[in-house]
Amino acid sequence: MNPVADTAIFFGKFLYYFLESLVFKVIPKRKKDVSGEIVLITGAGSGLGRLLAIHFASHGATLVLWDINQEGNMETCRLVKQKGDVKVFAYKCDCSSRIEVYRVADQVKEEVGDVTILINNAGVVTGKSFLNTPDHLVEKSFLVNAISHFWTCKAFLPAMVKANHGHLVCISSIAGLVGINGLSDYCSSKFAAFGFAESLFLELTMIMKTKVKSTIVCPYFIKTGMFEGCTTKYPLLLPLLEQEYVAQKIFNAILEEQVYLIIPKFAYVALFLKQIISPKMMIALGEYLGVDTCMASFTGRVKAEELQMETKRKEQ
Repeated sequence: MNPVADTAIFFGKFLYYFLESLVFKVIPKRKKDVSGEIVLITGAGSGLGRLLAIHFASHGATLVLWDINQEGNMETCRLVKQKGDVKVFAYKCDCSSRIEVYRVADQVKEEVGDVTILINNAGVVTGKSFLNTPDHLVEKSFLVNAISHFWTCKAFLPAMVKANHGHLVCISSIAGLVGINGLSDYCSSKFAAFGFAESLFLELTMIMKTKVKSTIVCPYFIKTGMFEGCTTKYPLLLPLLEQEYVAQKIFNAILEEQVYLIIPKFAYVALFLKQIISPKMMIALGEYLGVDTCMASFTGRVKAEELQMETKRKEQ
């Protein structure tokens, strides 16, 4: 095609979508109905996964709960059933194991049906400096936080594509967009999860032209046991997020079929500045926001727990 025509078409589409996005900032998108959808949530045994399960149960979805912690998963199952006549199925699954993911996925297909909303939420954090992080924990971070997404999507996406209906949700992190001191394995695995989800979104939309939707979520640190001890210097700019607030925002983003969700909004400013300022200025900004020390107490807690466990082992 003629380059001039190509450019004209591009600017026409750009203007249209820009105006469309402005309209949706004022008038919220119509929310889709998730009643009857089969929603699978990994890491459903606590925290964000549990709260998302409760939200979907309240809207009539069928829940499939995956977690390696069977006790926590059954507690989520119990809480979900309190929402009324809800279909809920709980499975123990170690998402770091490809073989187990495929095995449990086949079980879900046979016992429940084809998953239509897949929420990759399971995550682990080490909380050690790079040189102090054992190799097996680096591998574990990638297996759970990123590589498991490949296996779950391979297991459930074909049915979505065939039906031309479905939704993939990736719970990444601000740490999947900006490197954070003391989280080398976590950041890199979340970067990988974000990259995979974004690439798959483009493939499904541009190449396969399906109606399978994608939502990629990047929150700042959430007040869960996972990040206990993490601090923030200026809560008004970068607050430690409440679990229920994040769960509600994610649920709304899924219902509105929003592709990107970054929380809090100040993070958009920080990400923009990252692209245009020098590395030294970026370091200065990180020091101002306290990003360089936000994990200090968290790392100290991890070390204290390790020492306590080591002492117990010696006593035994």
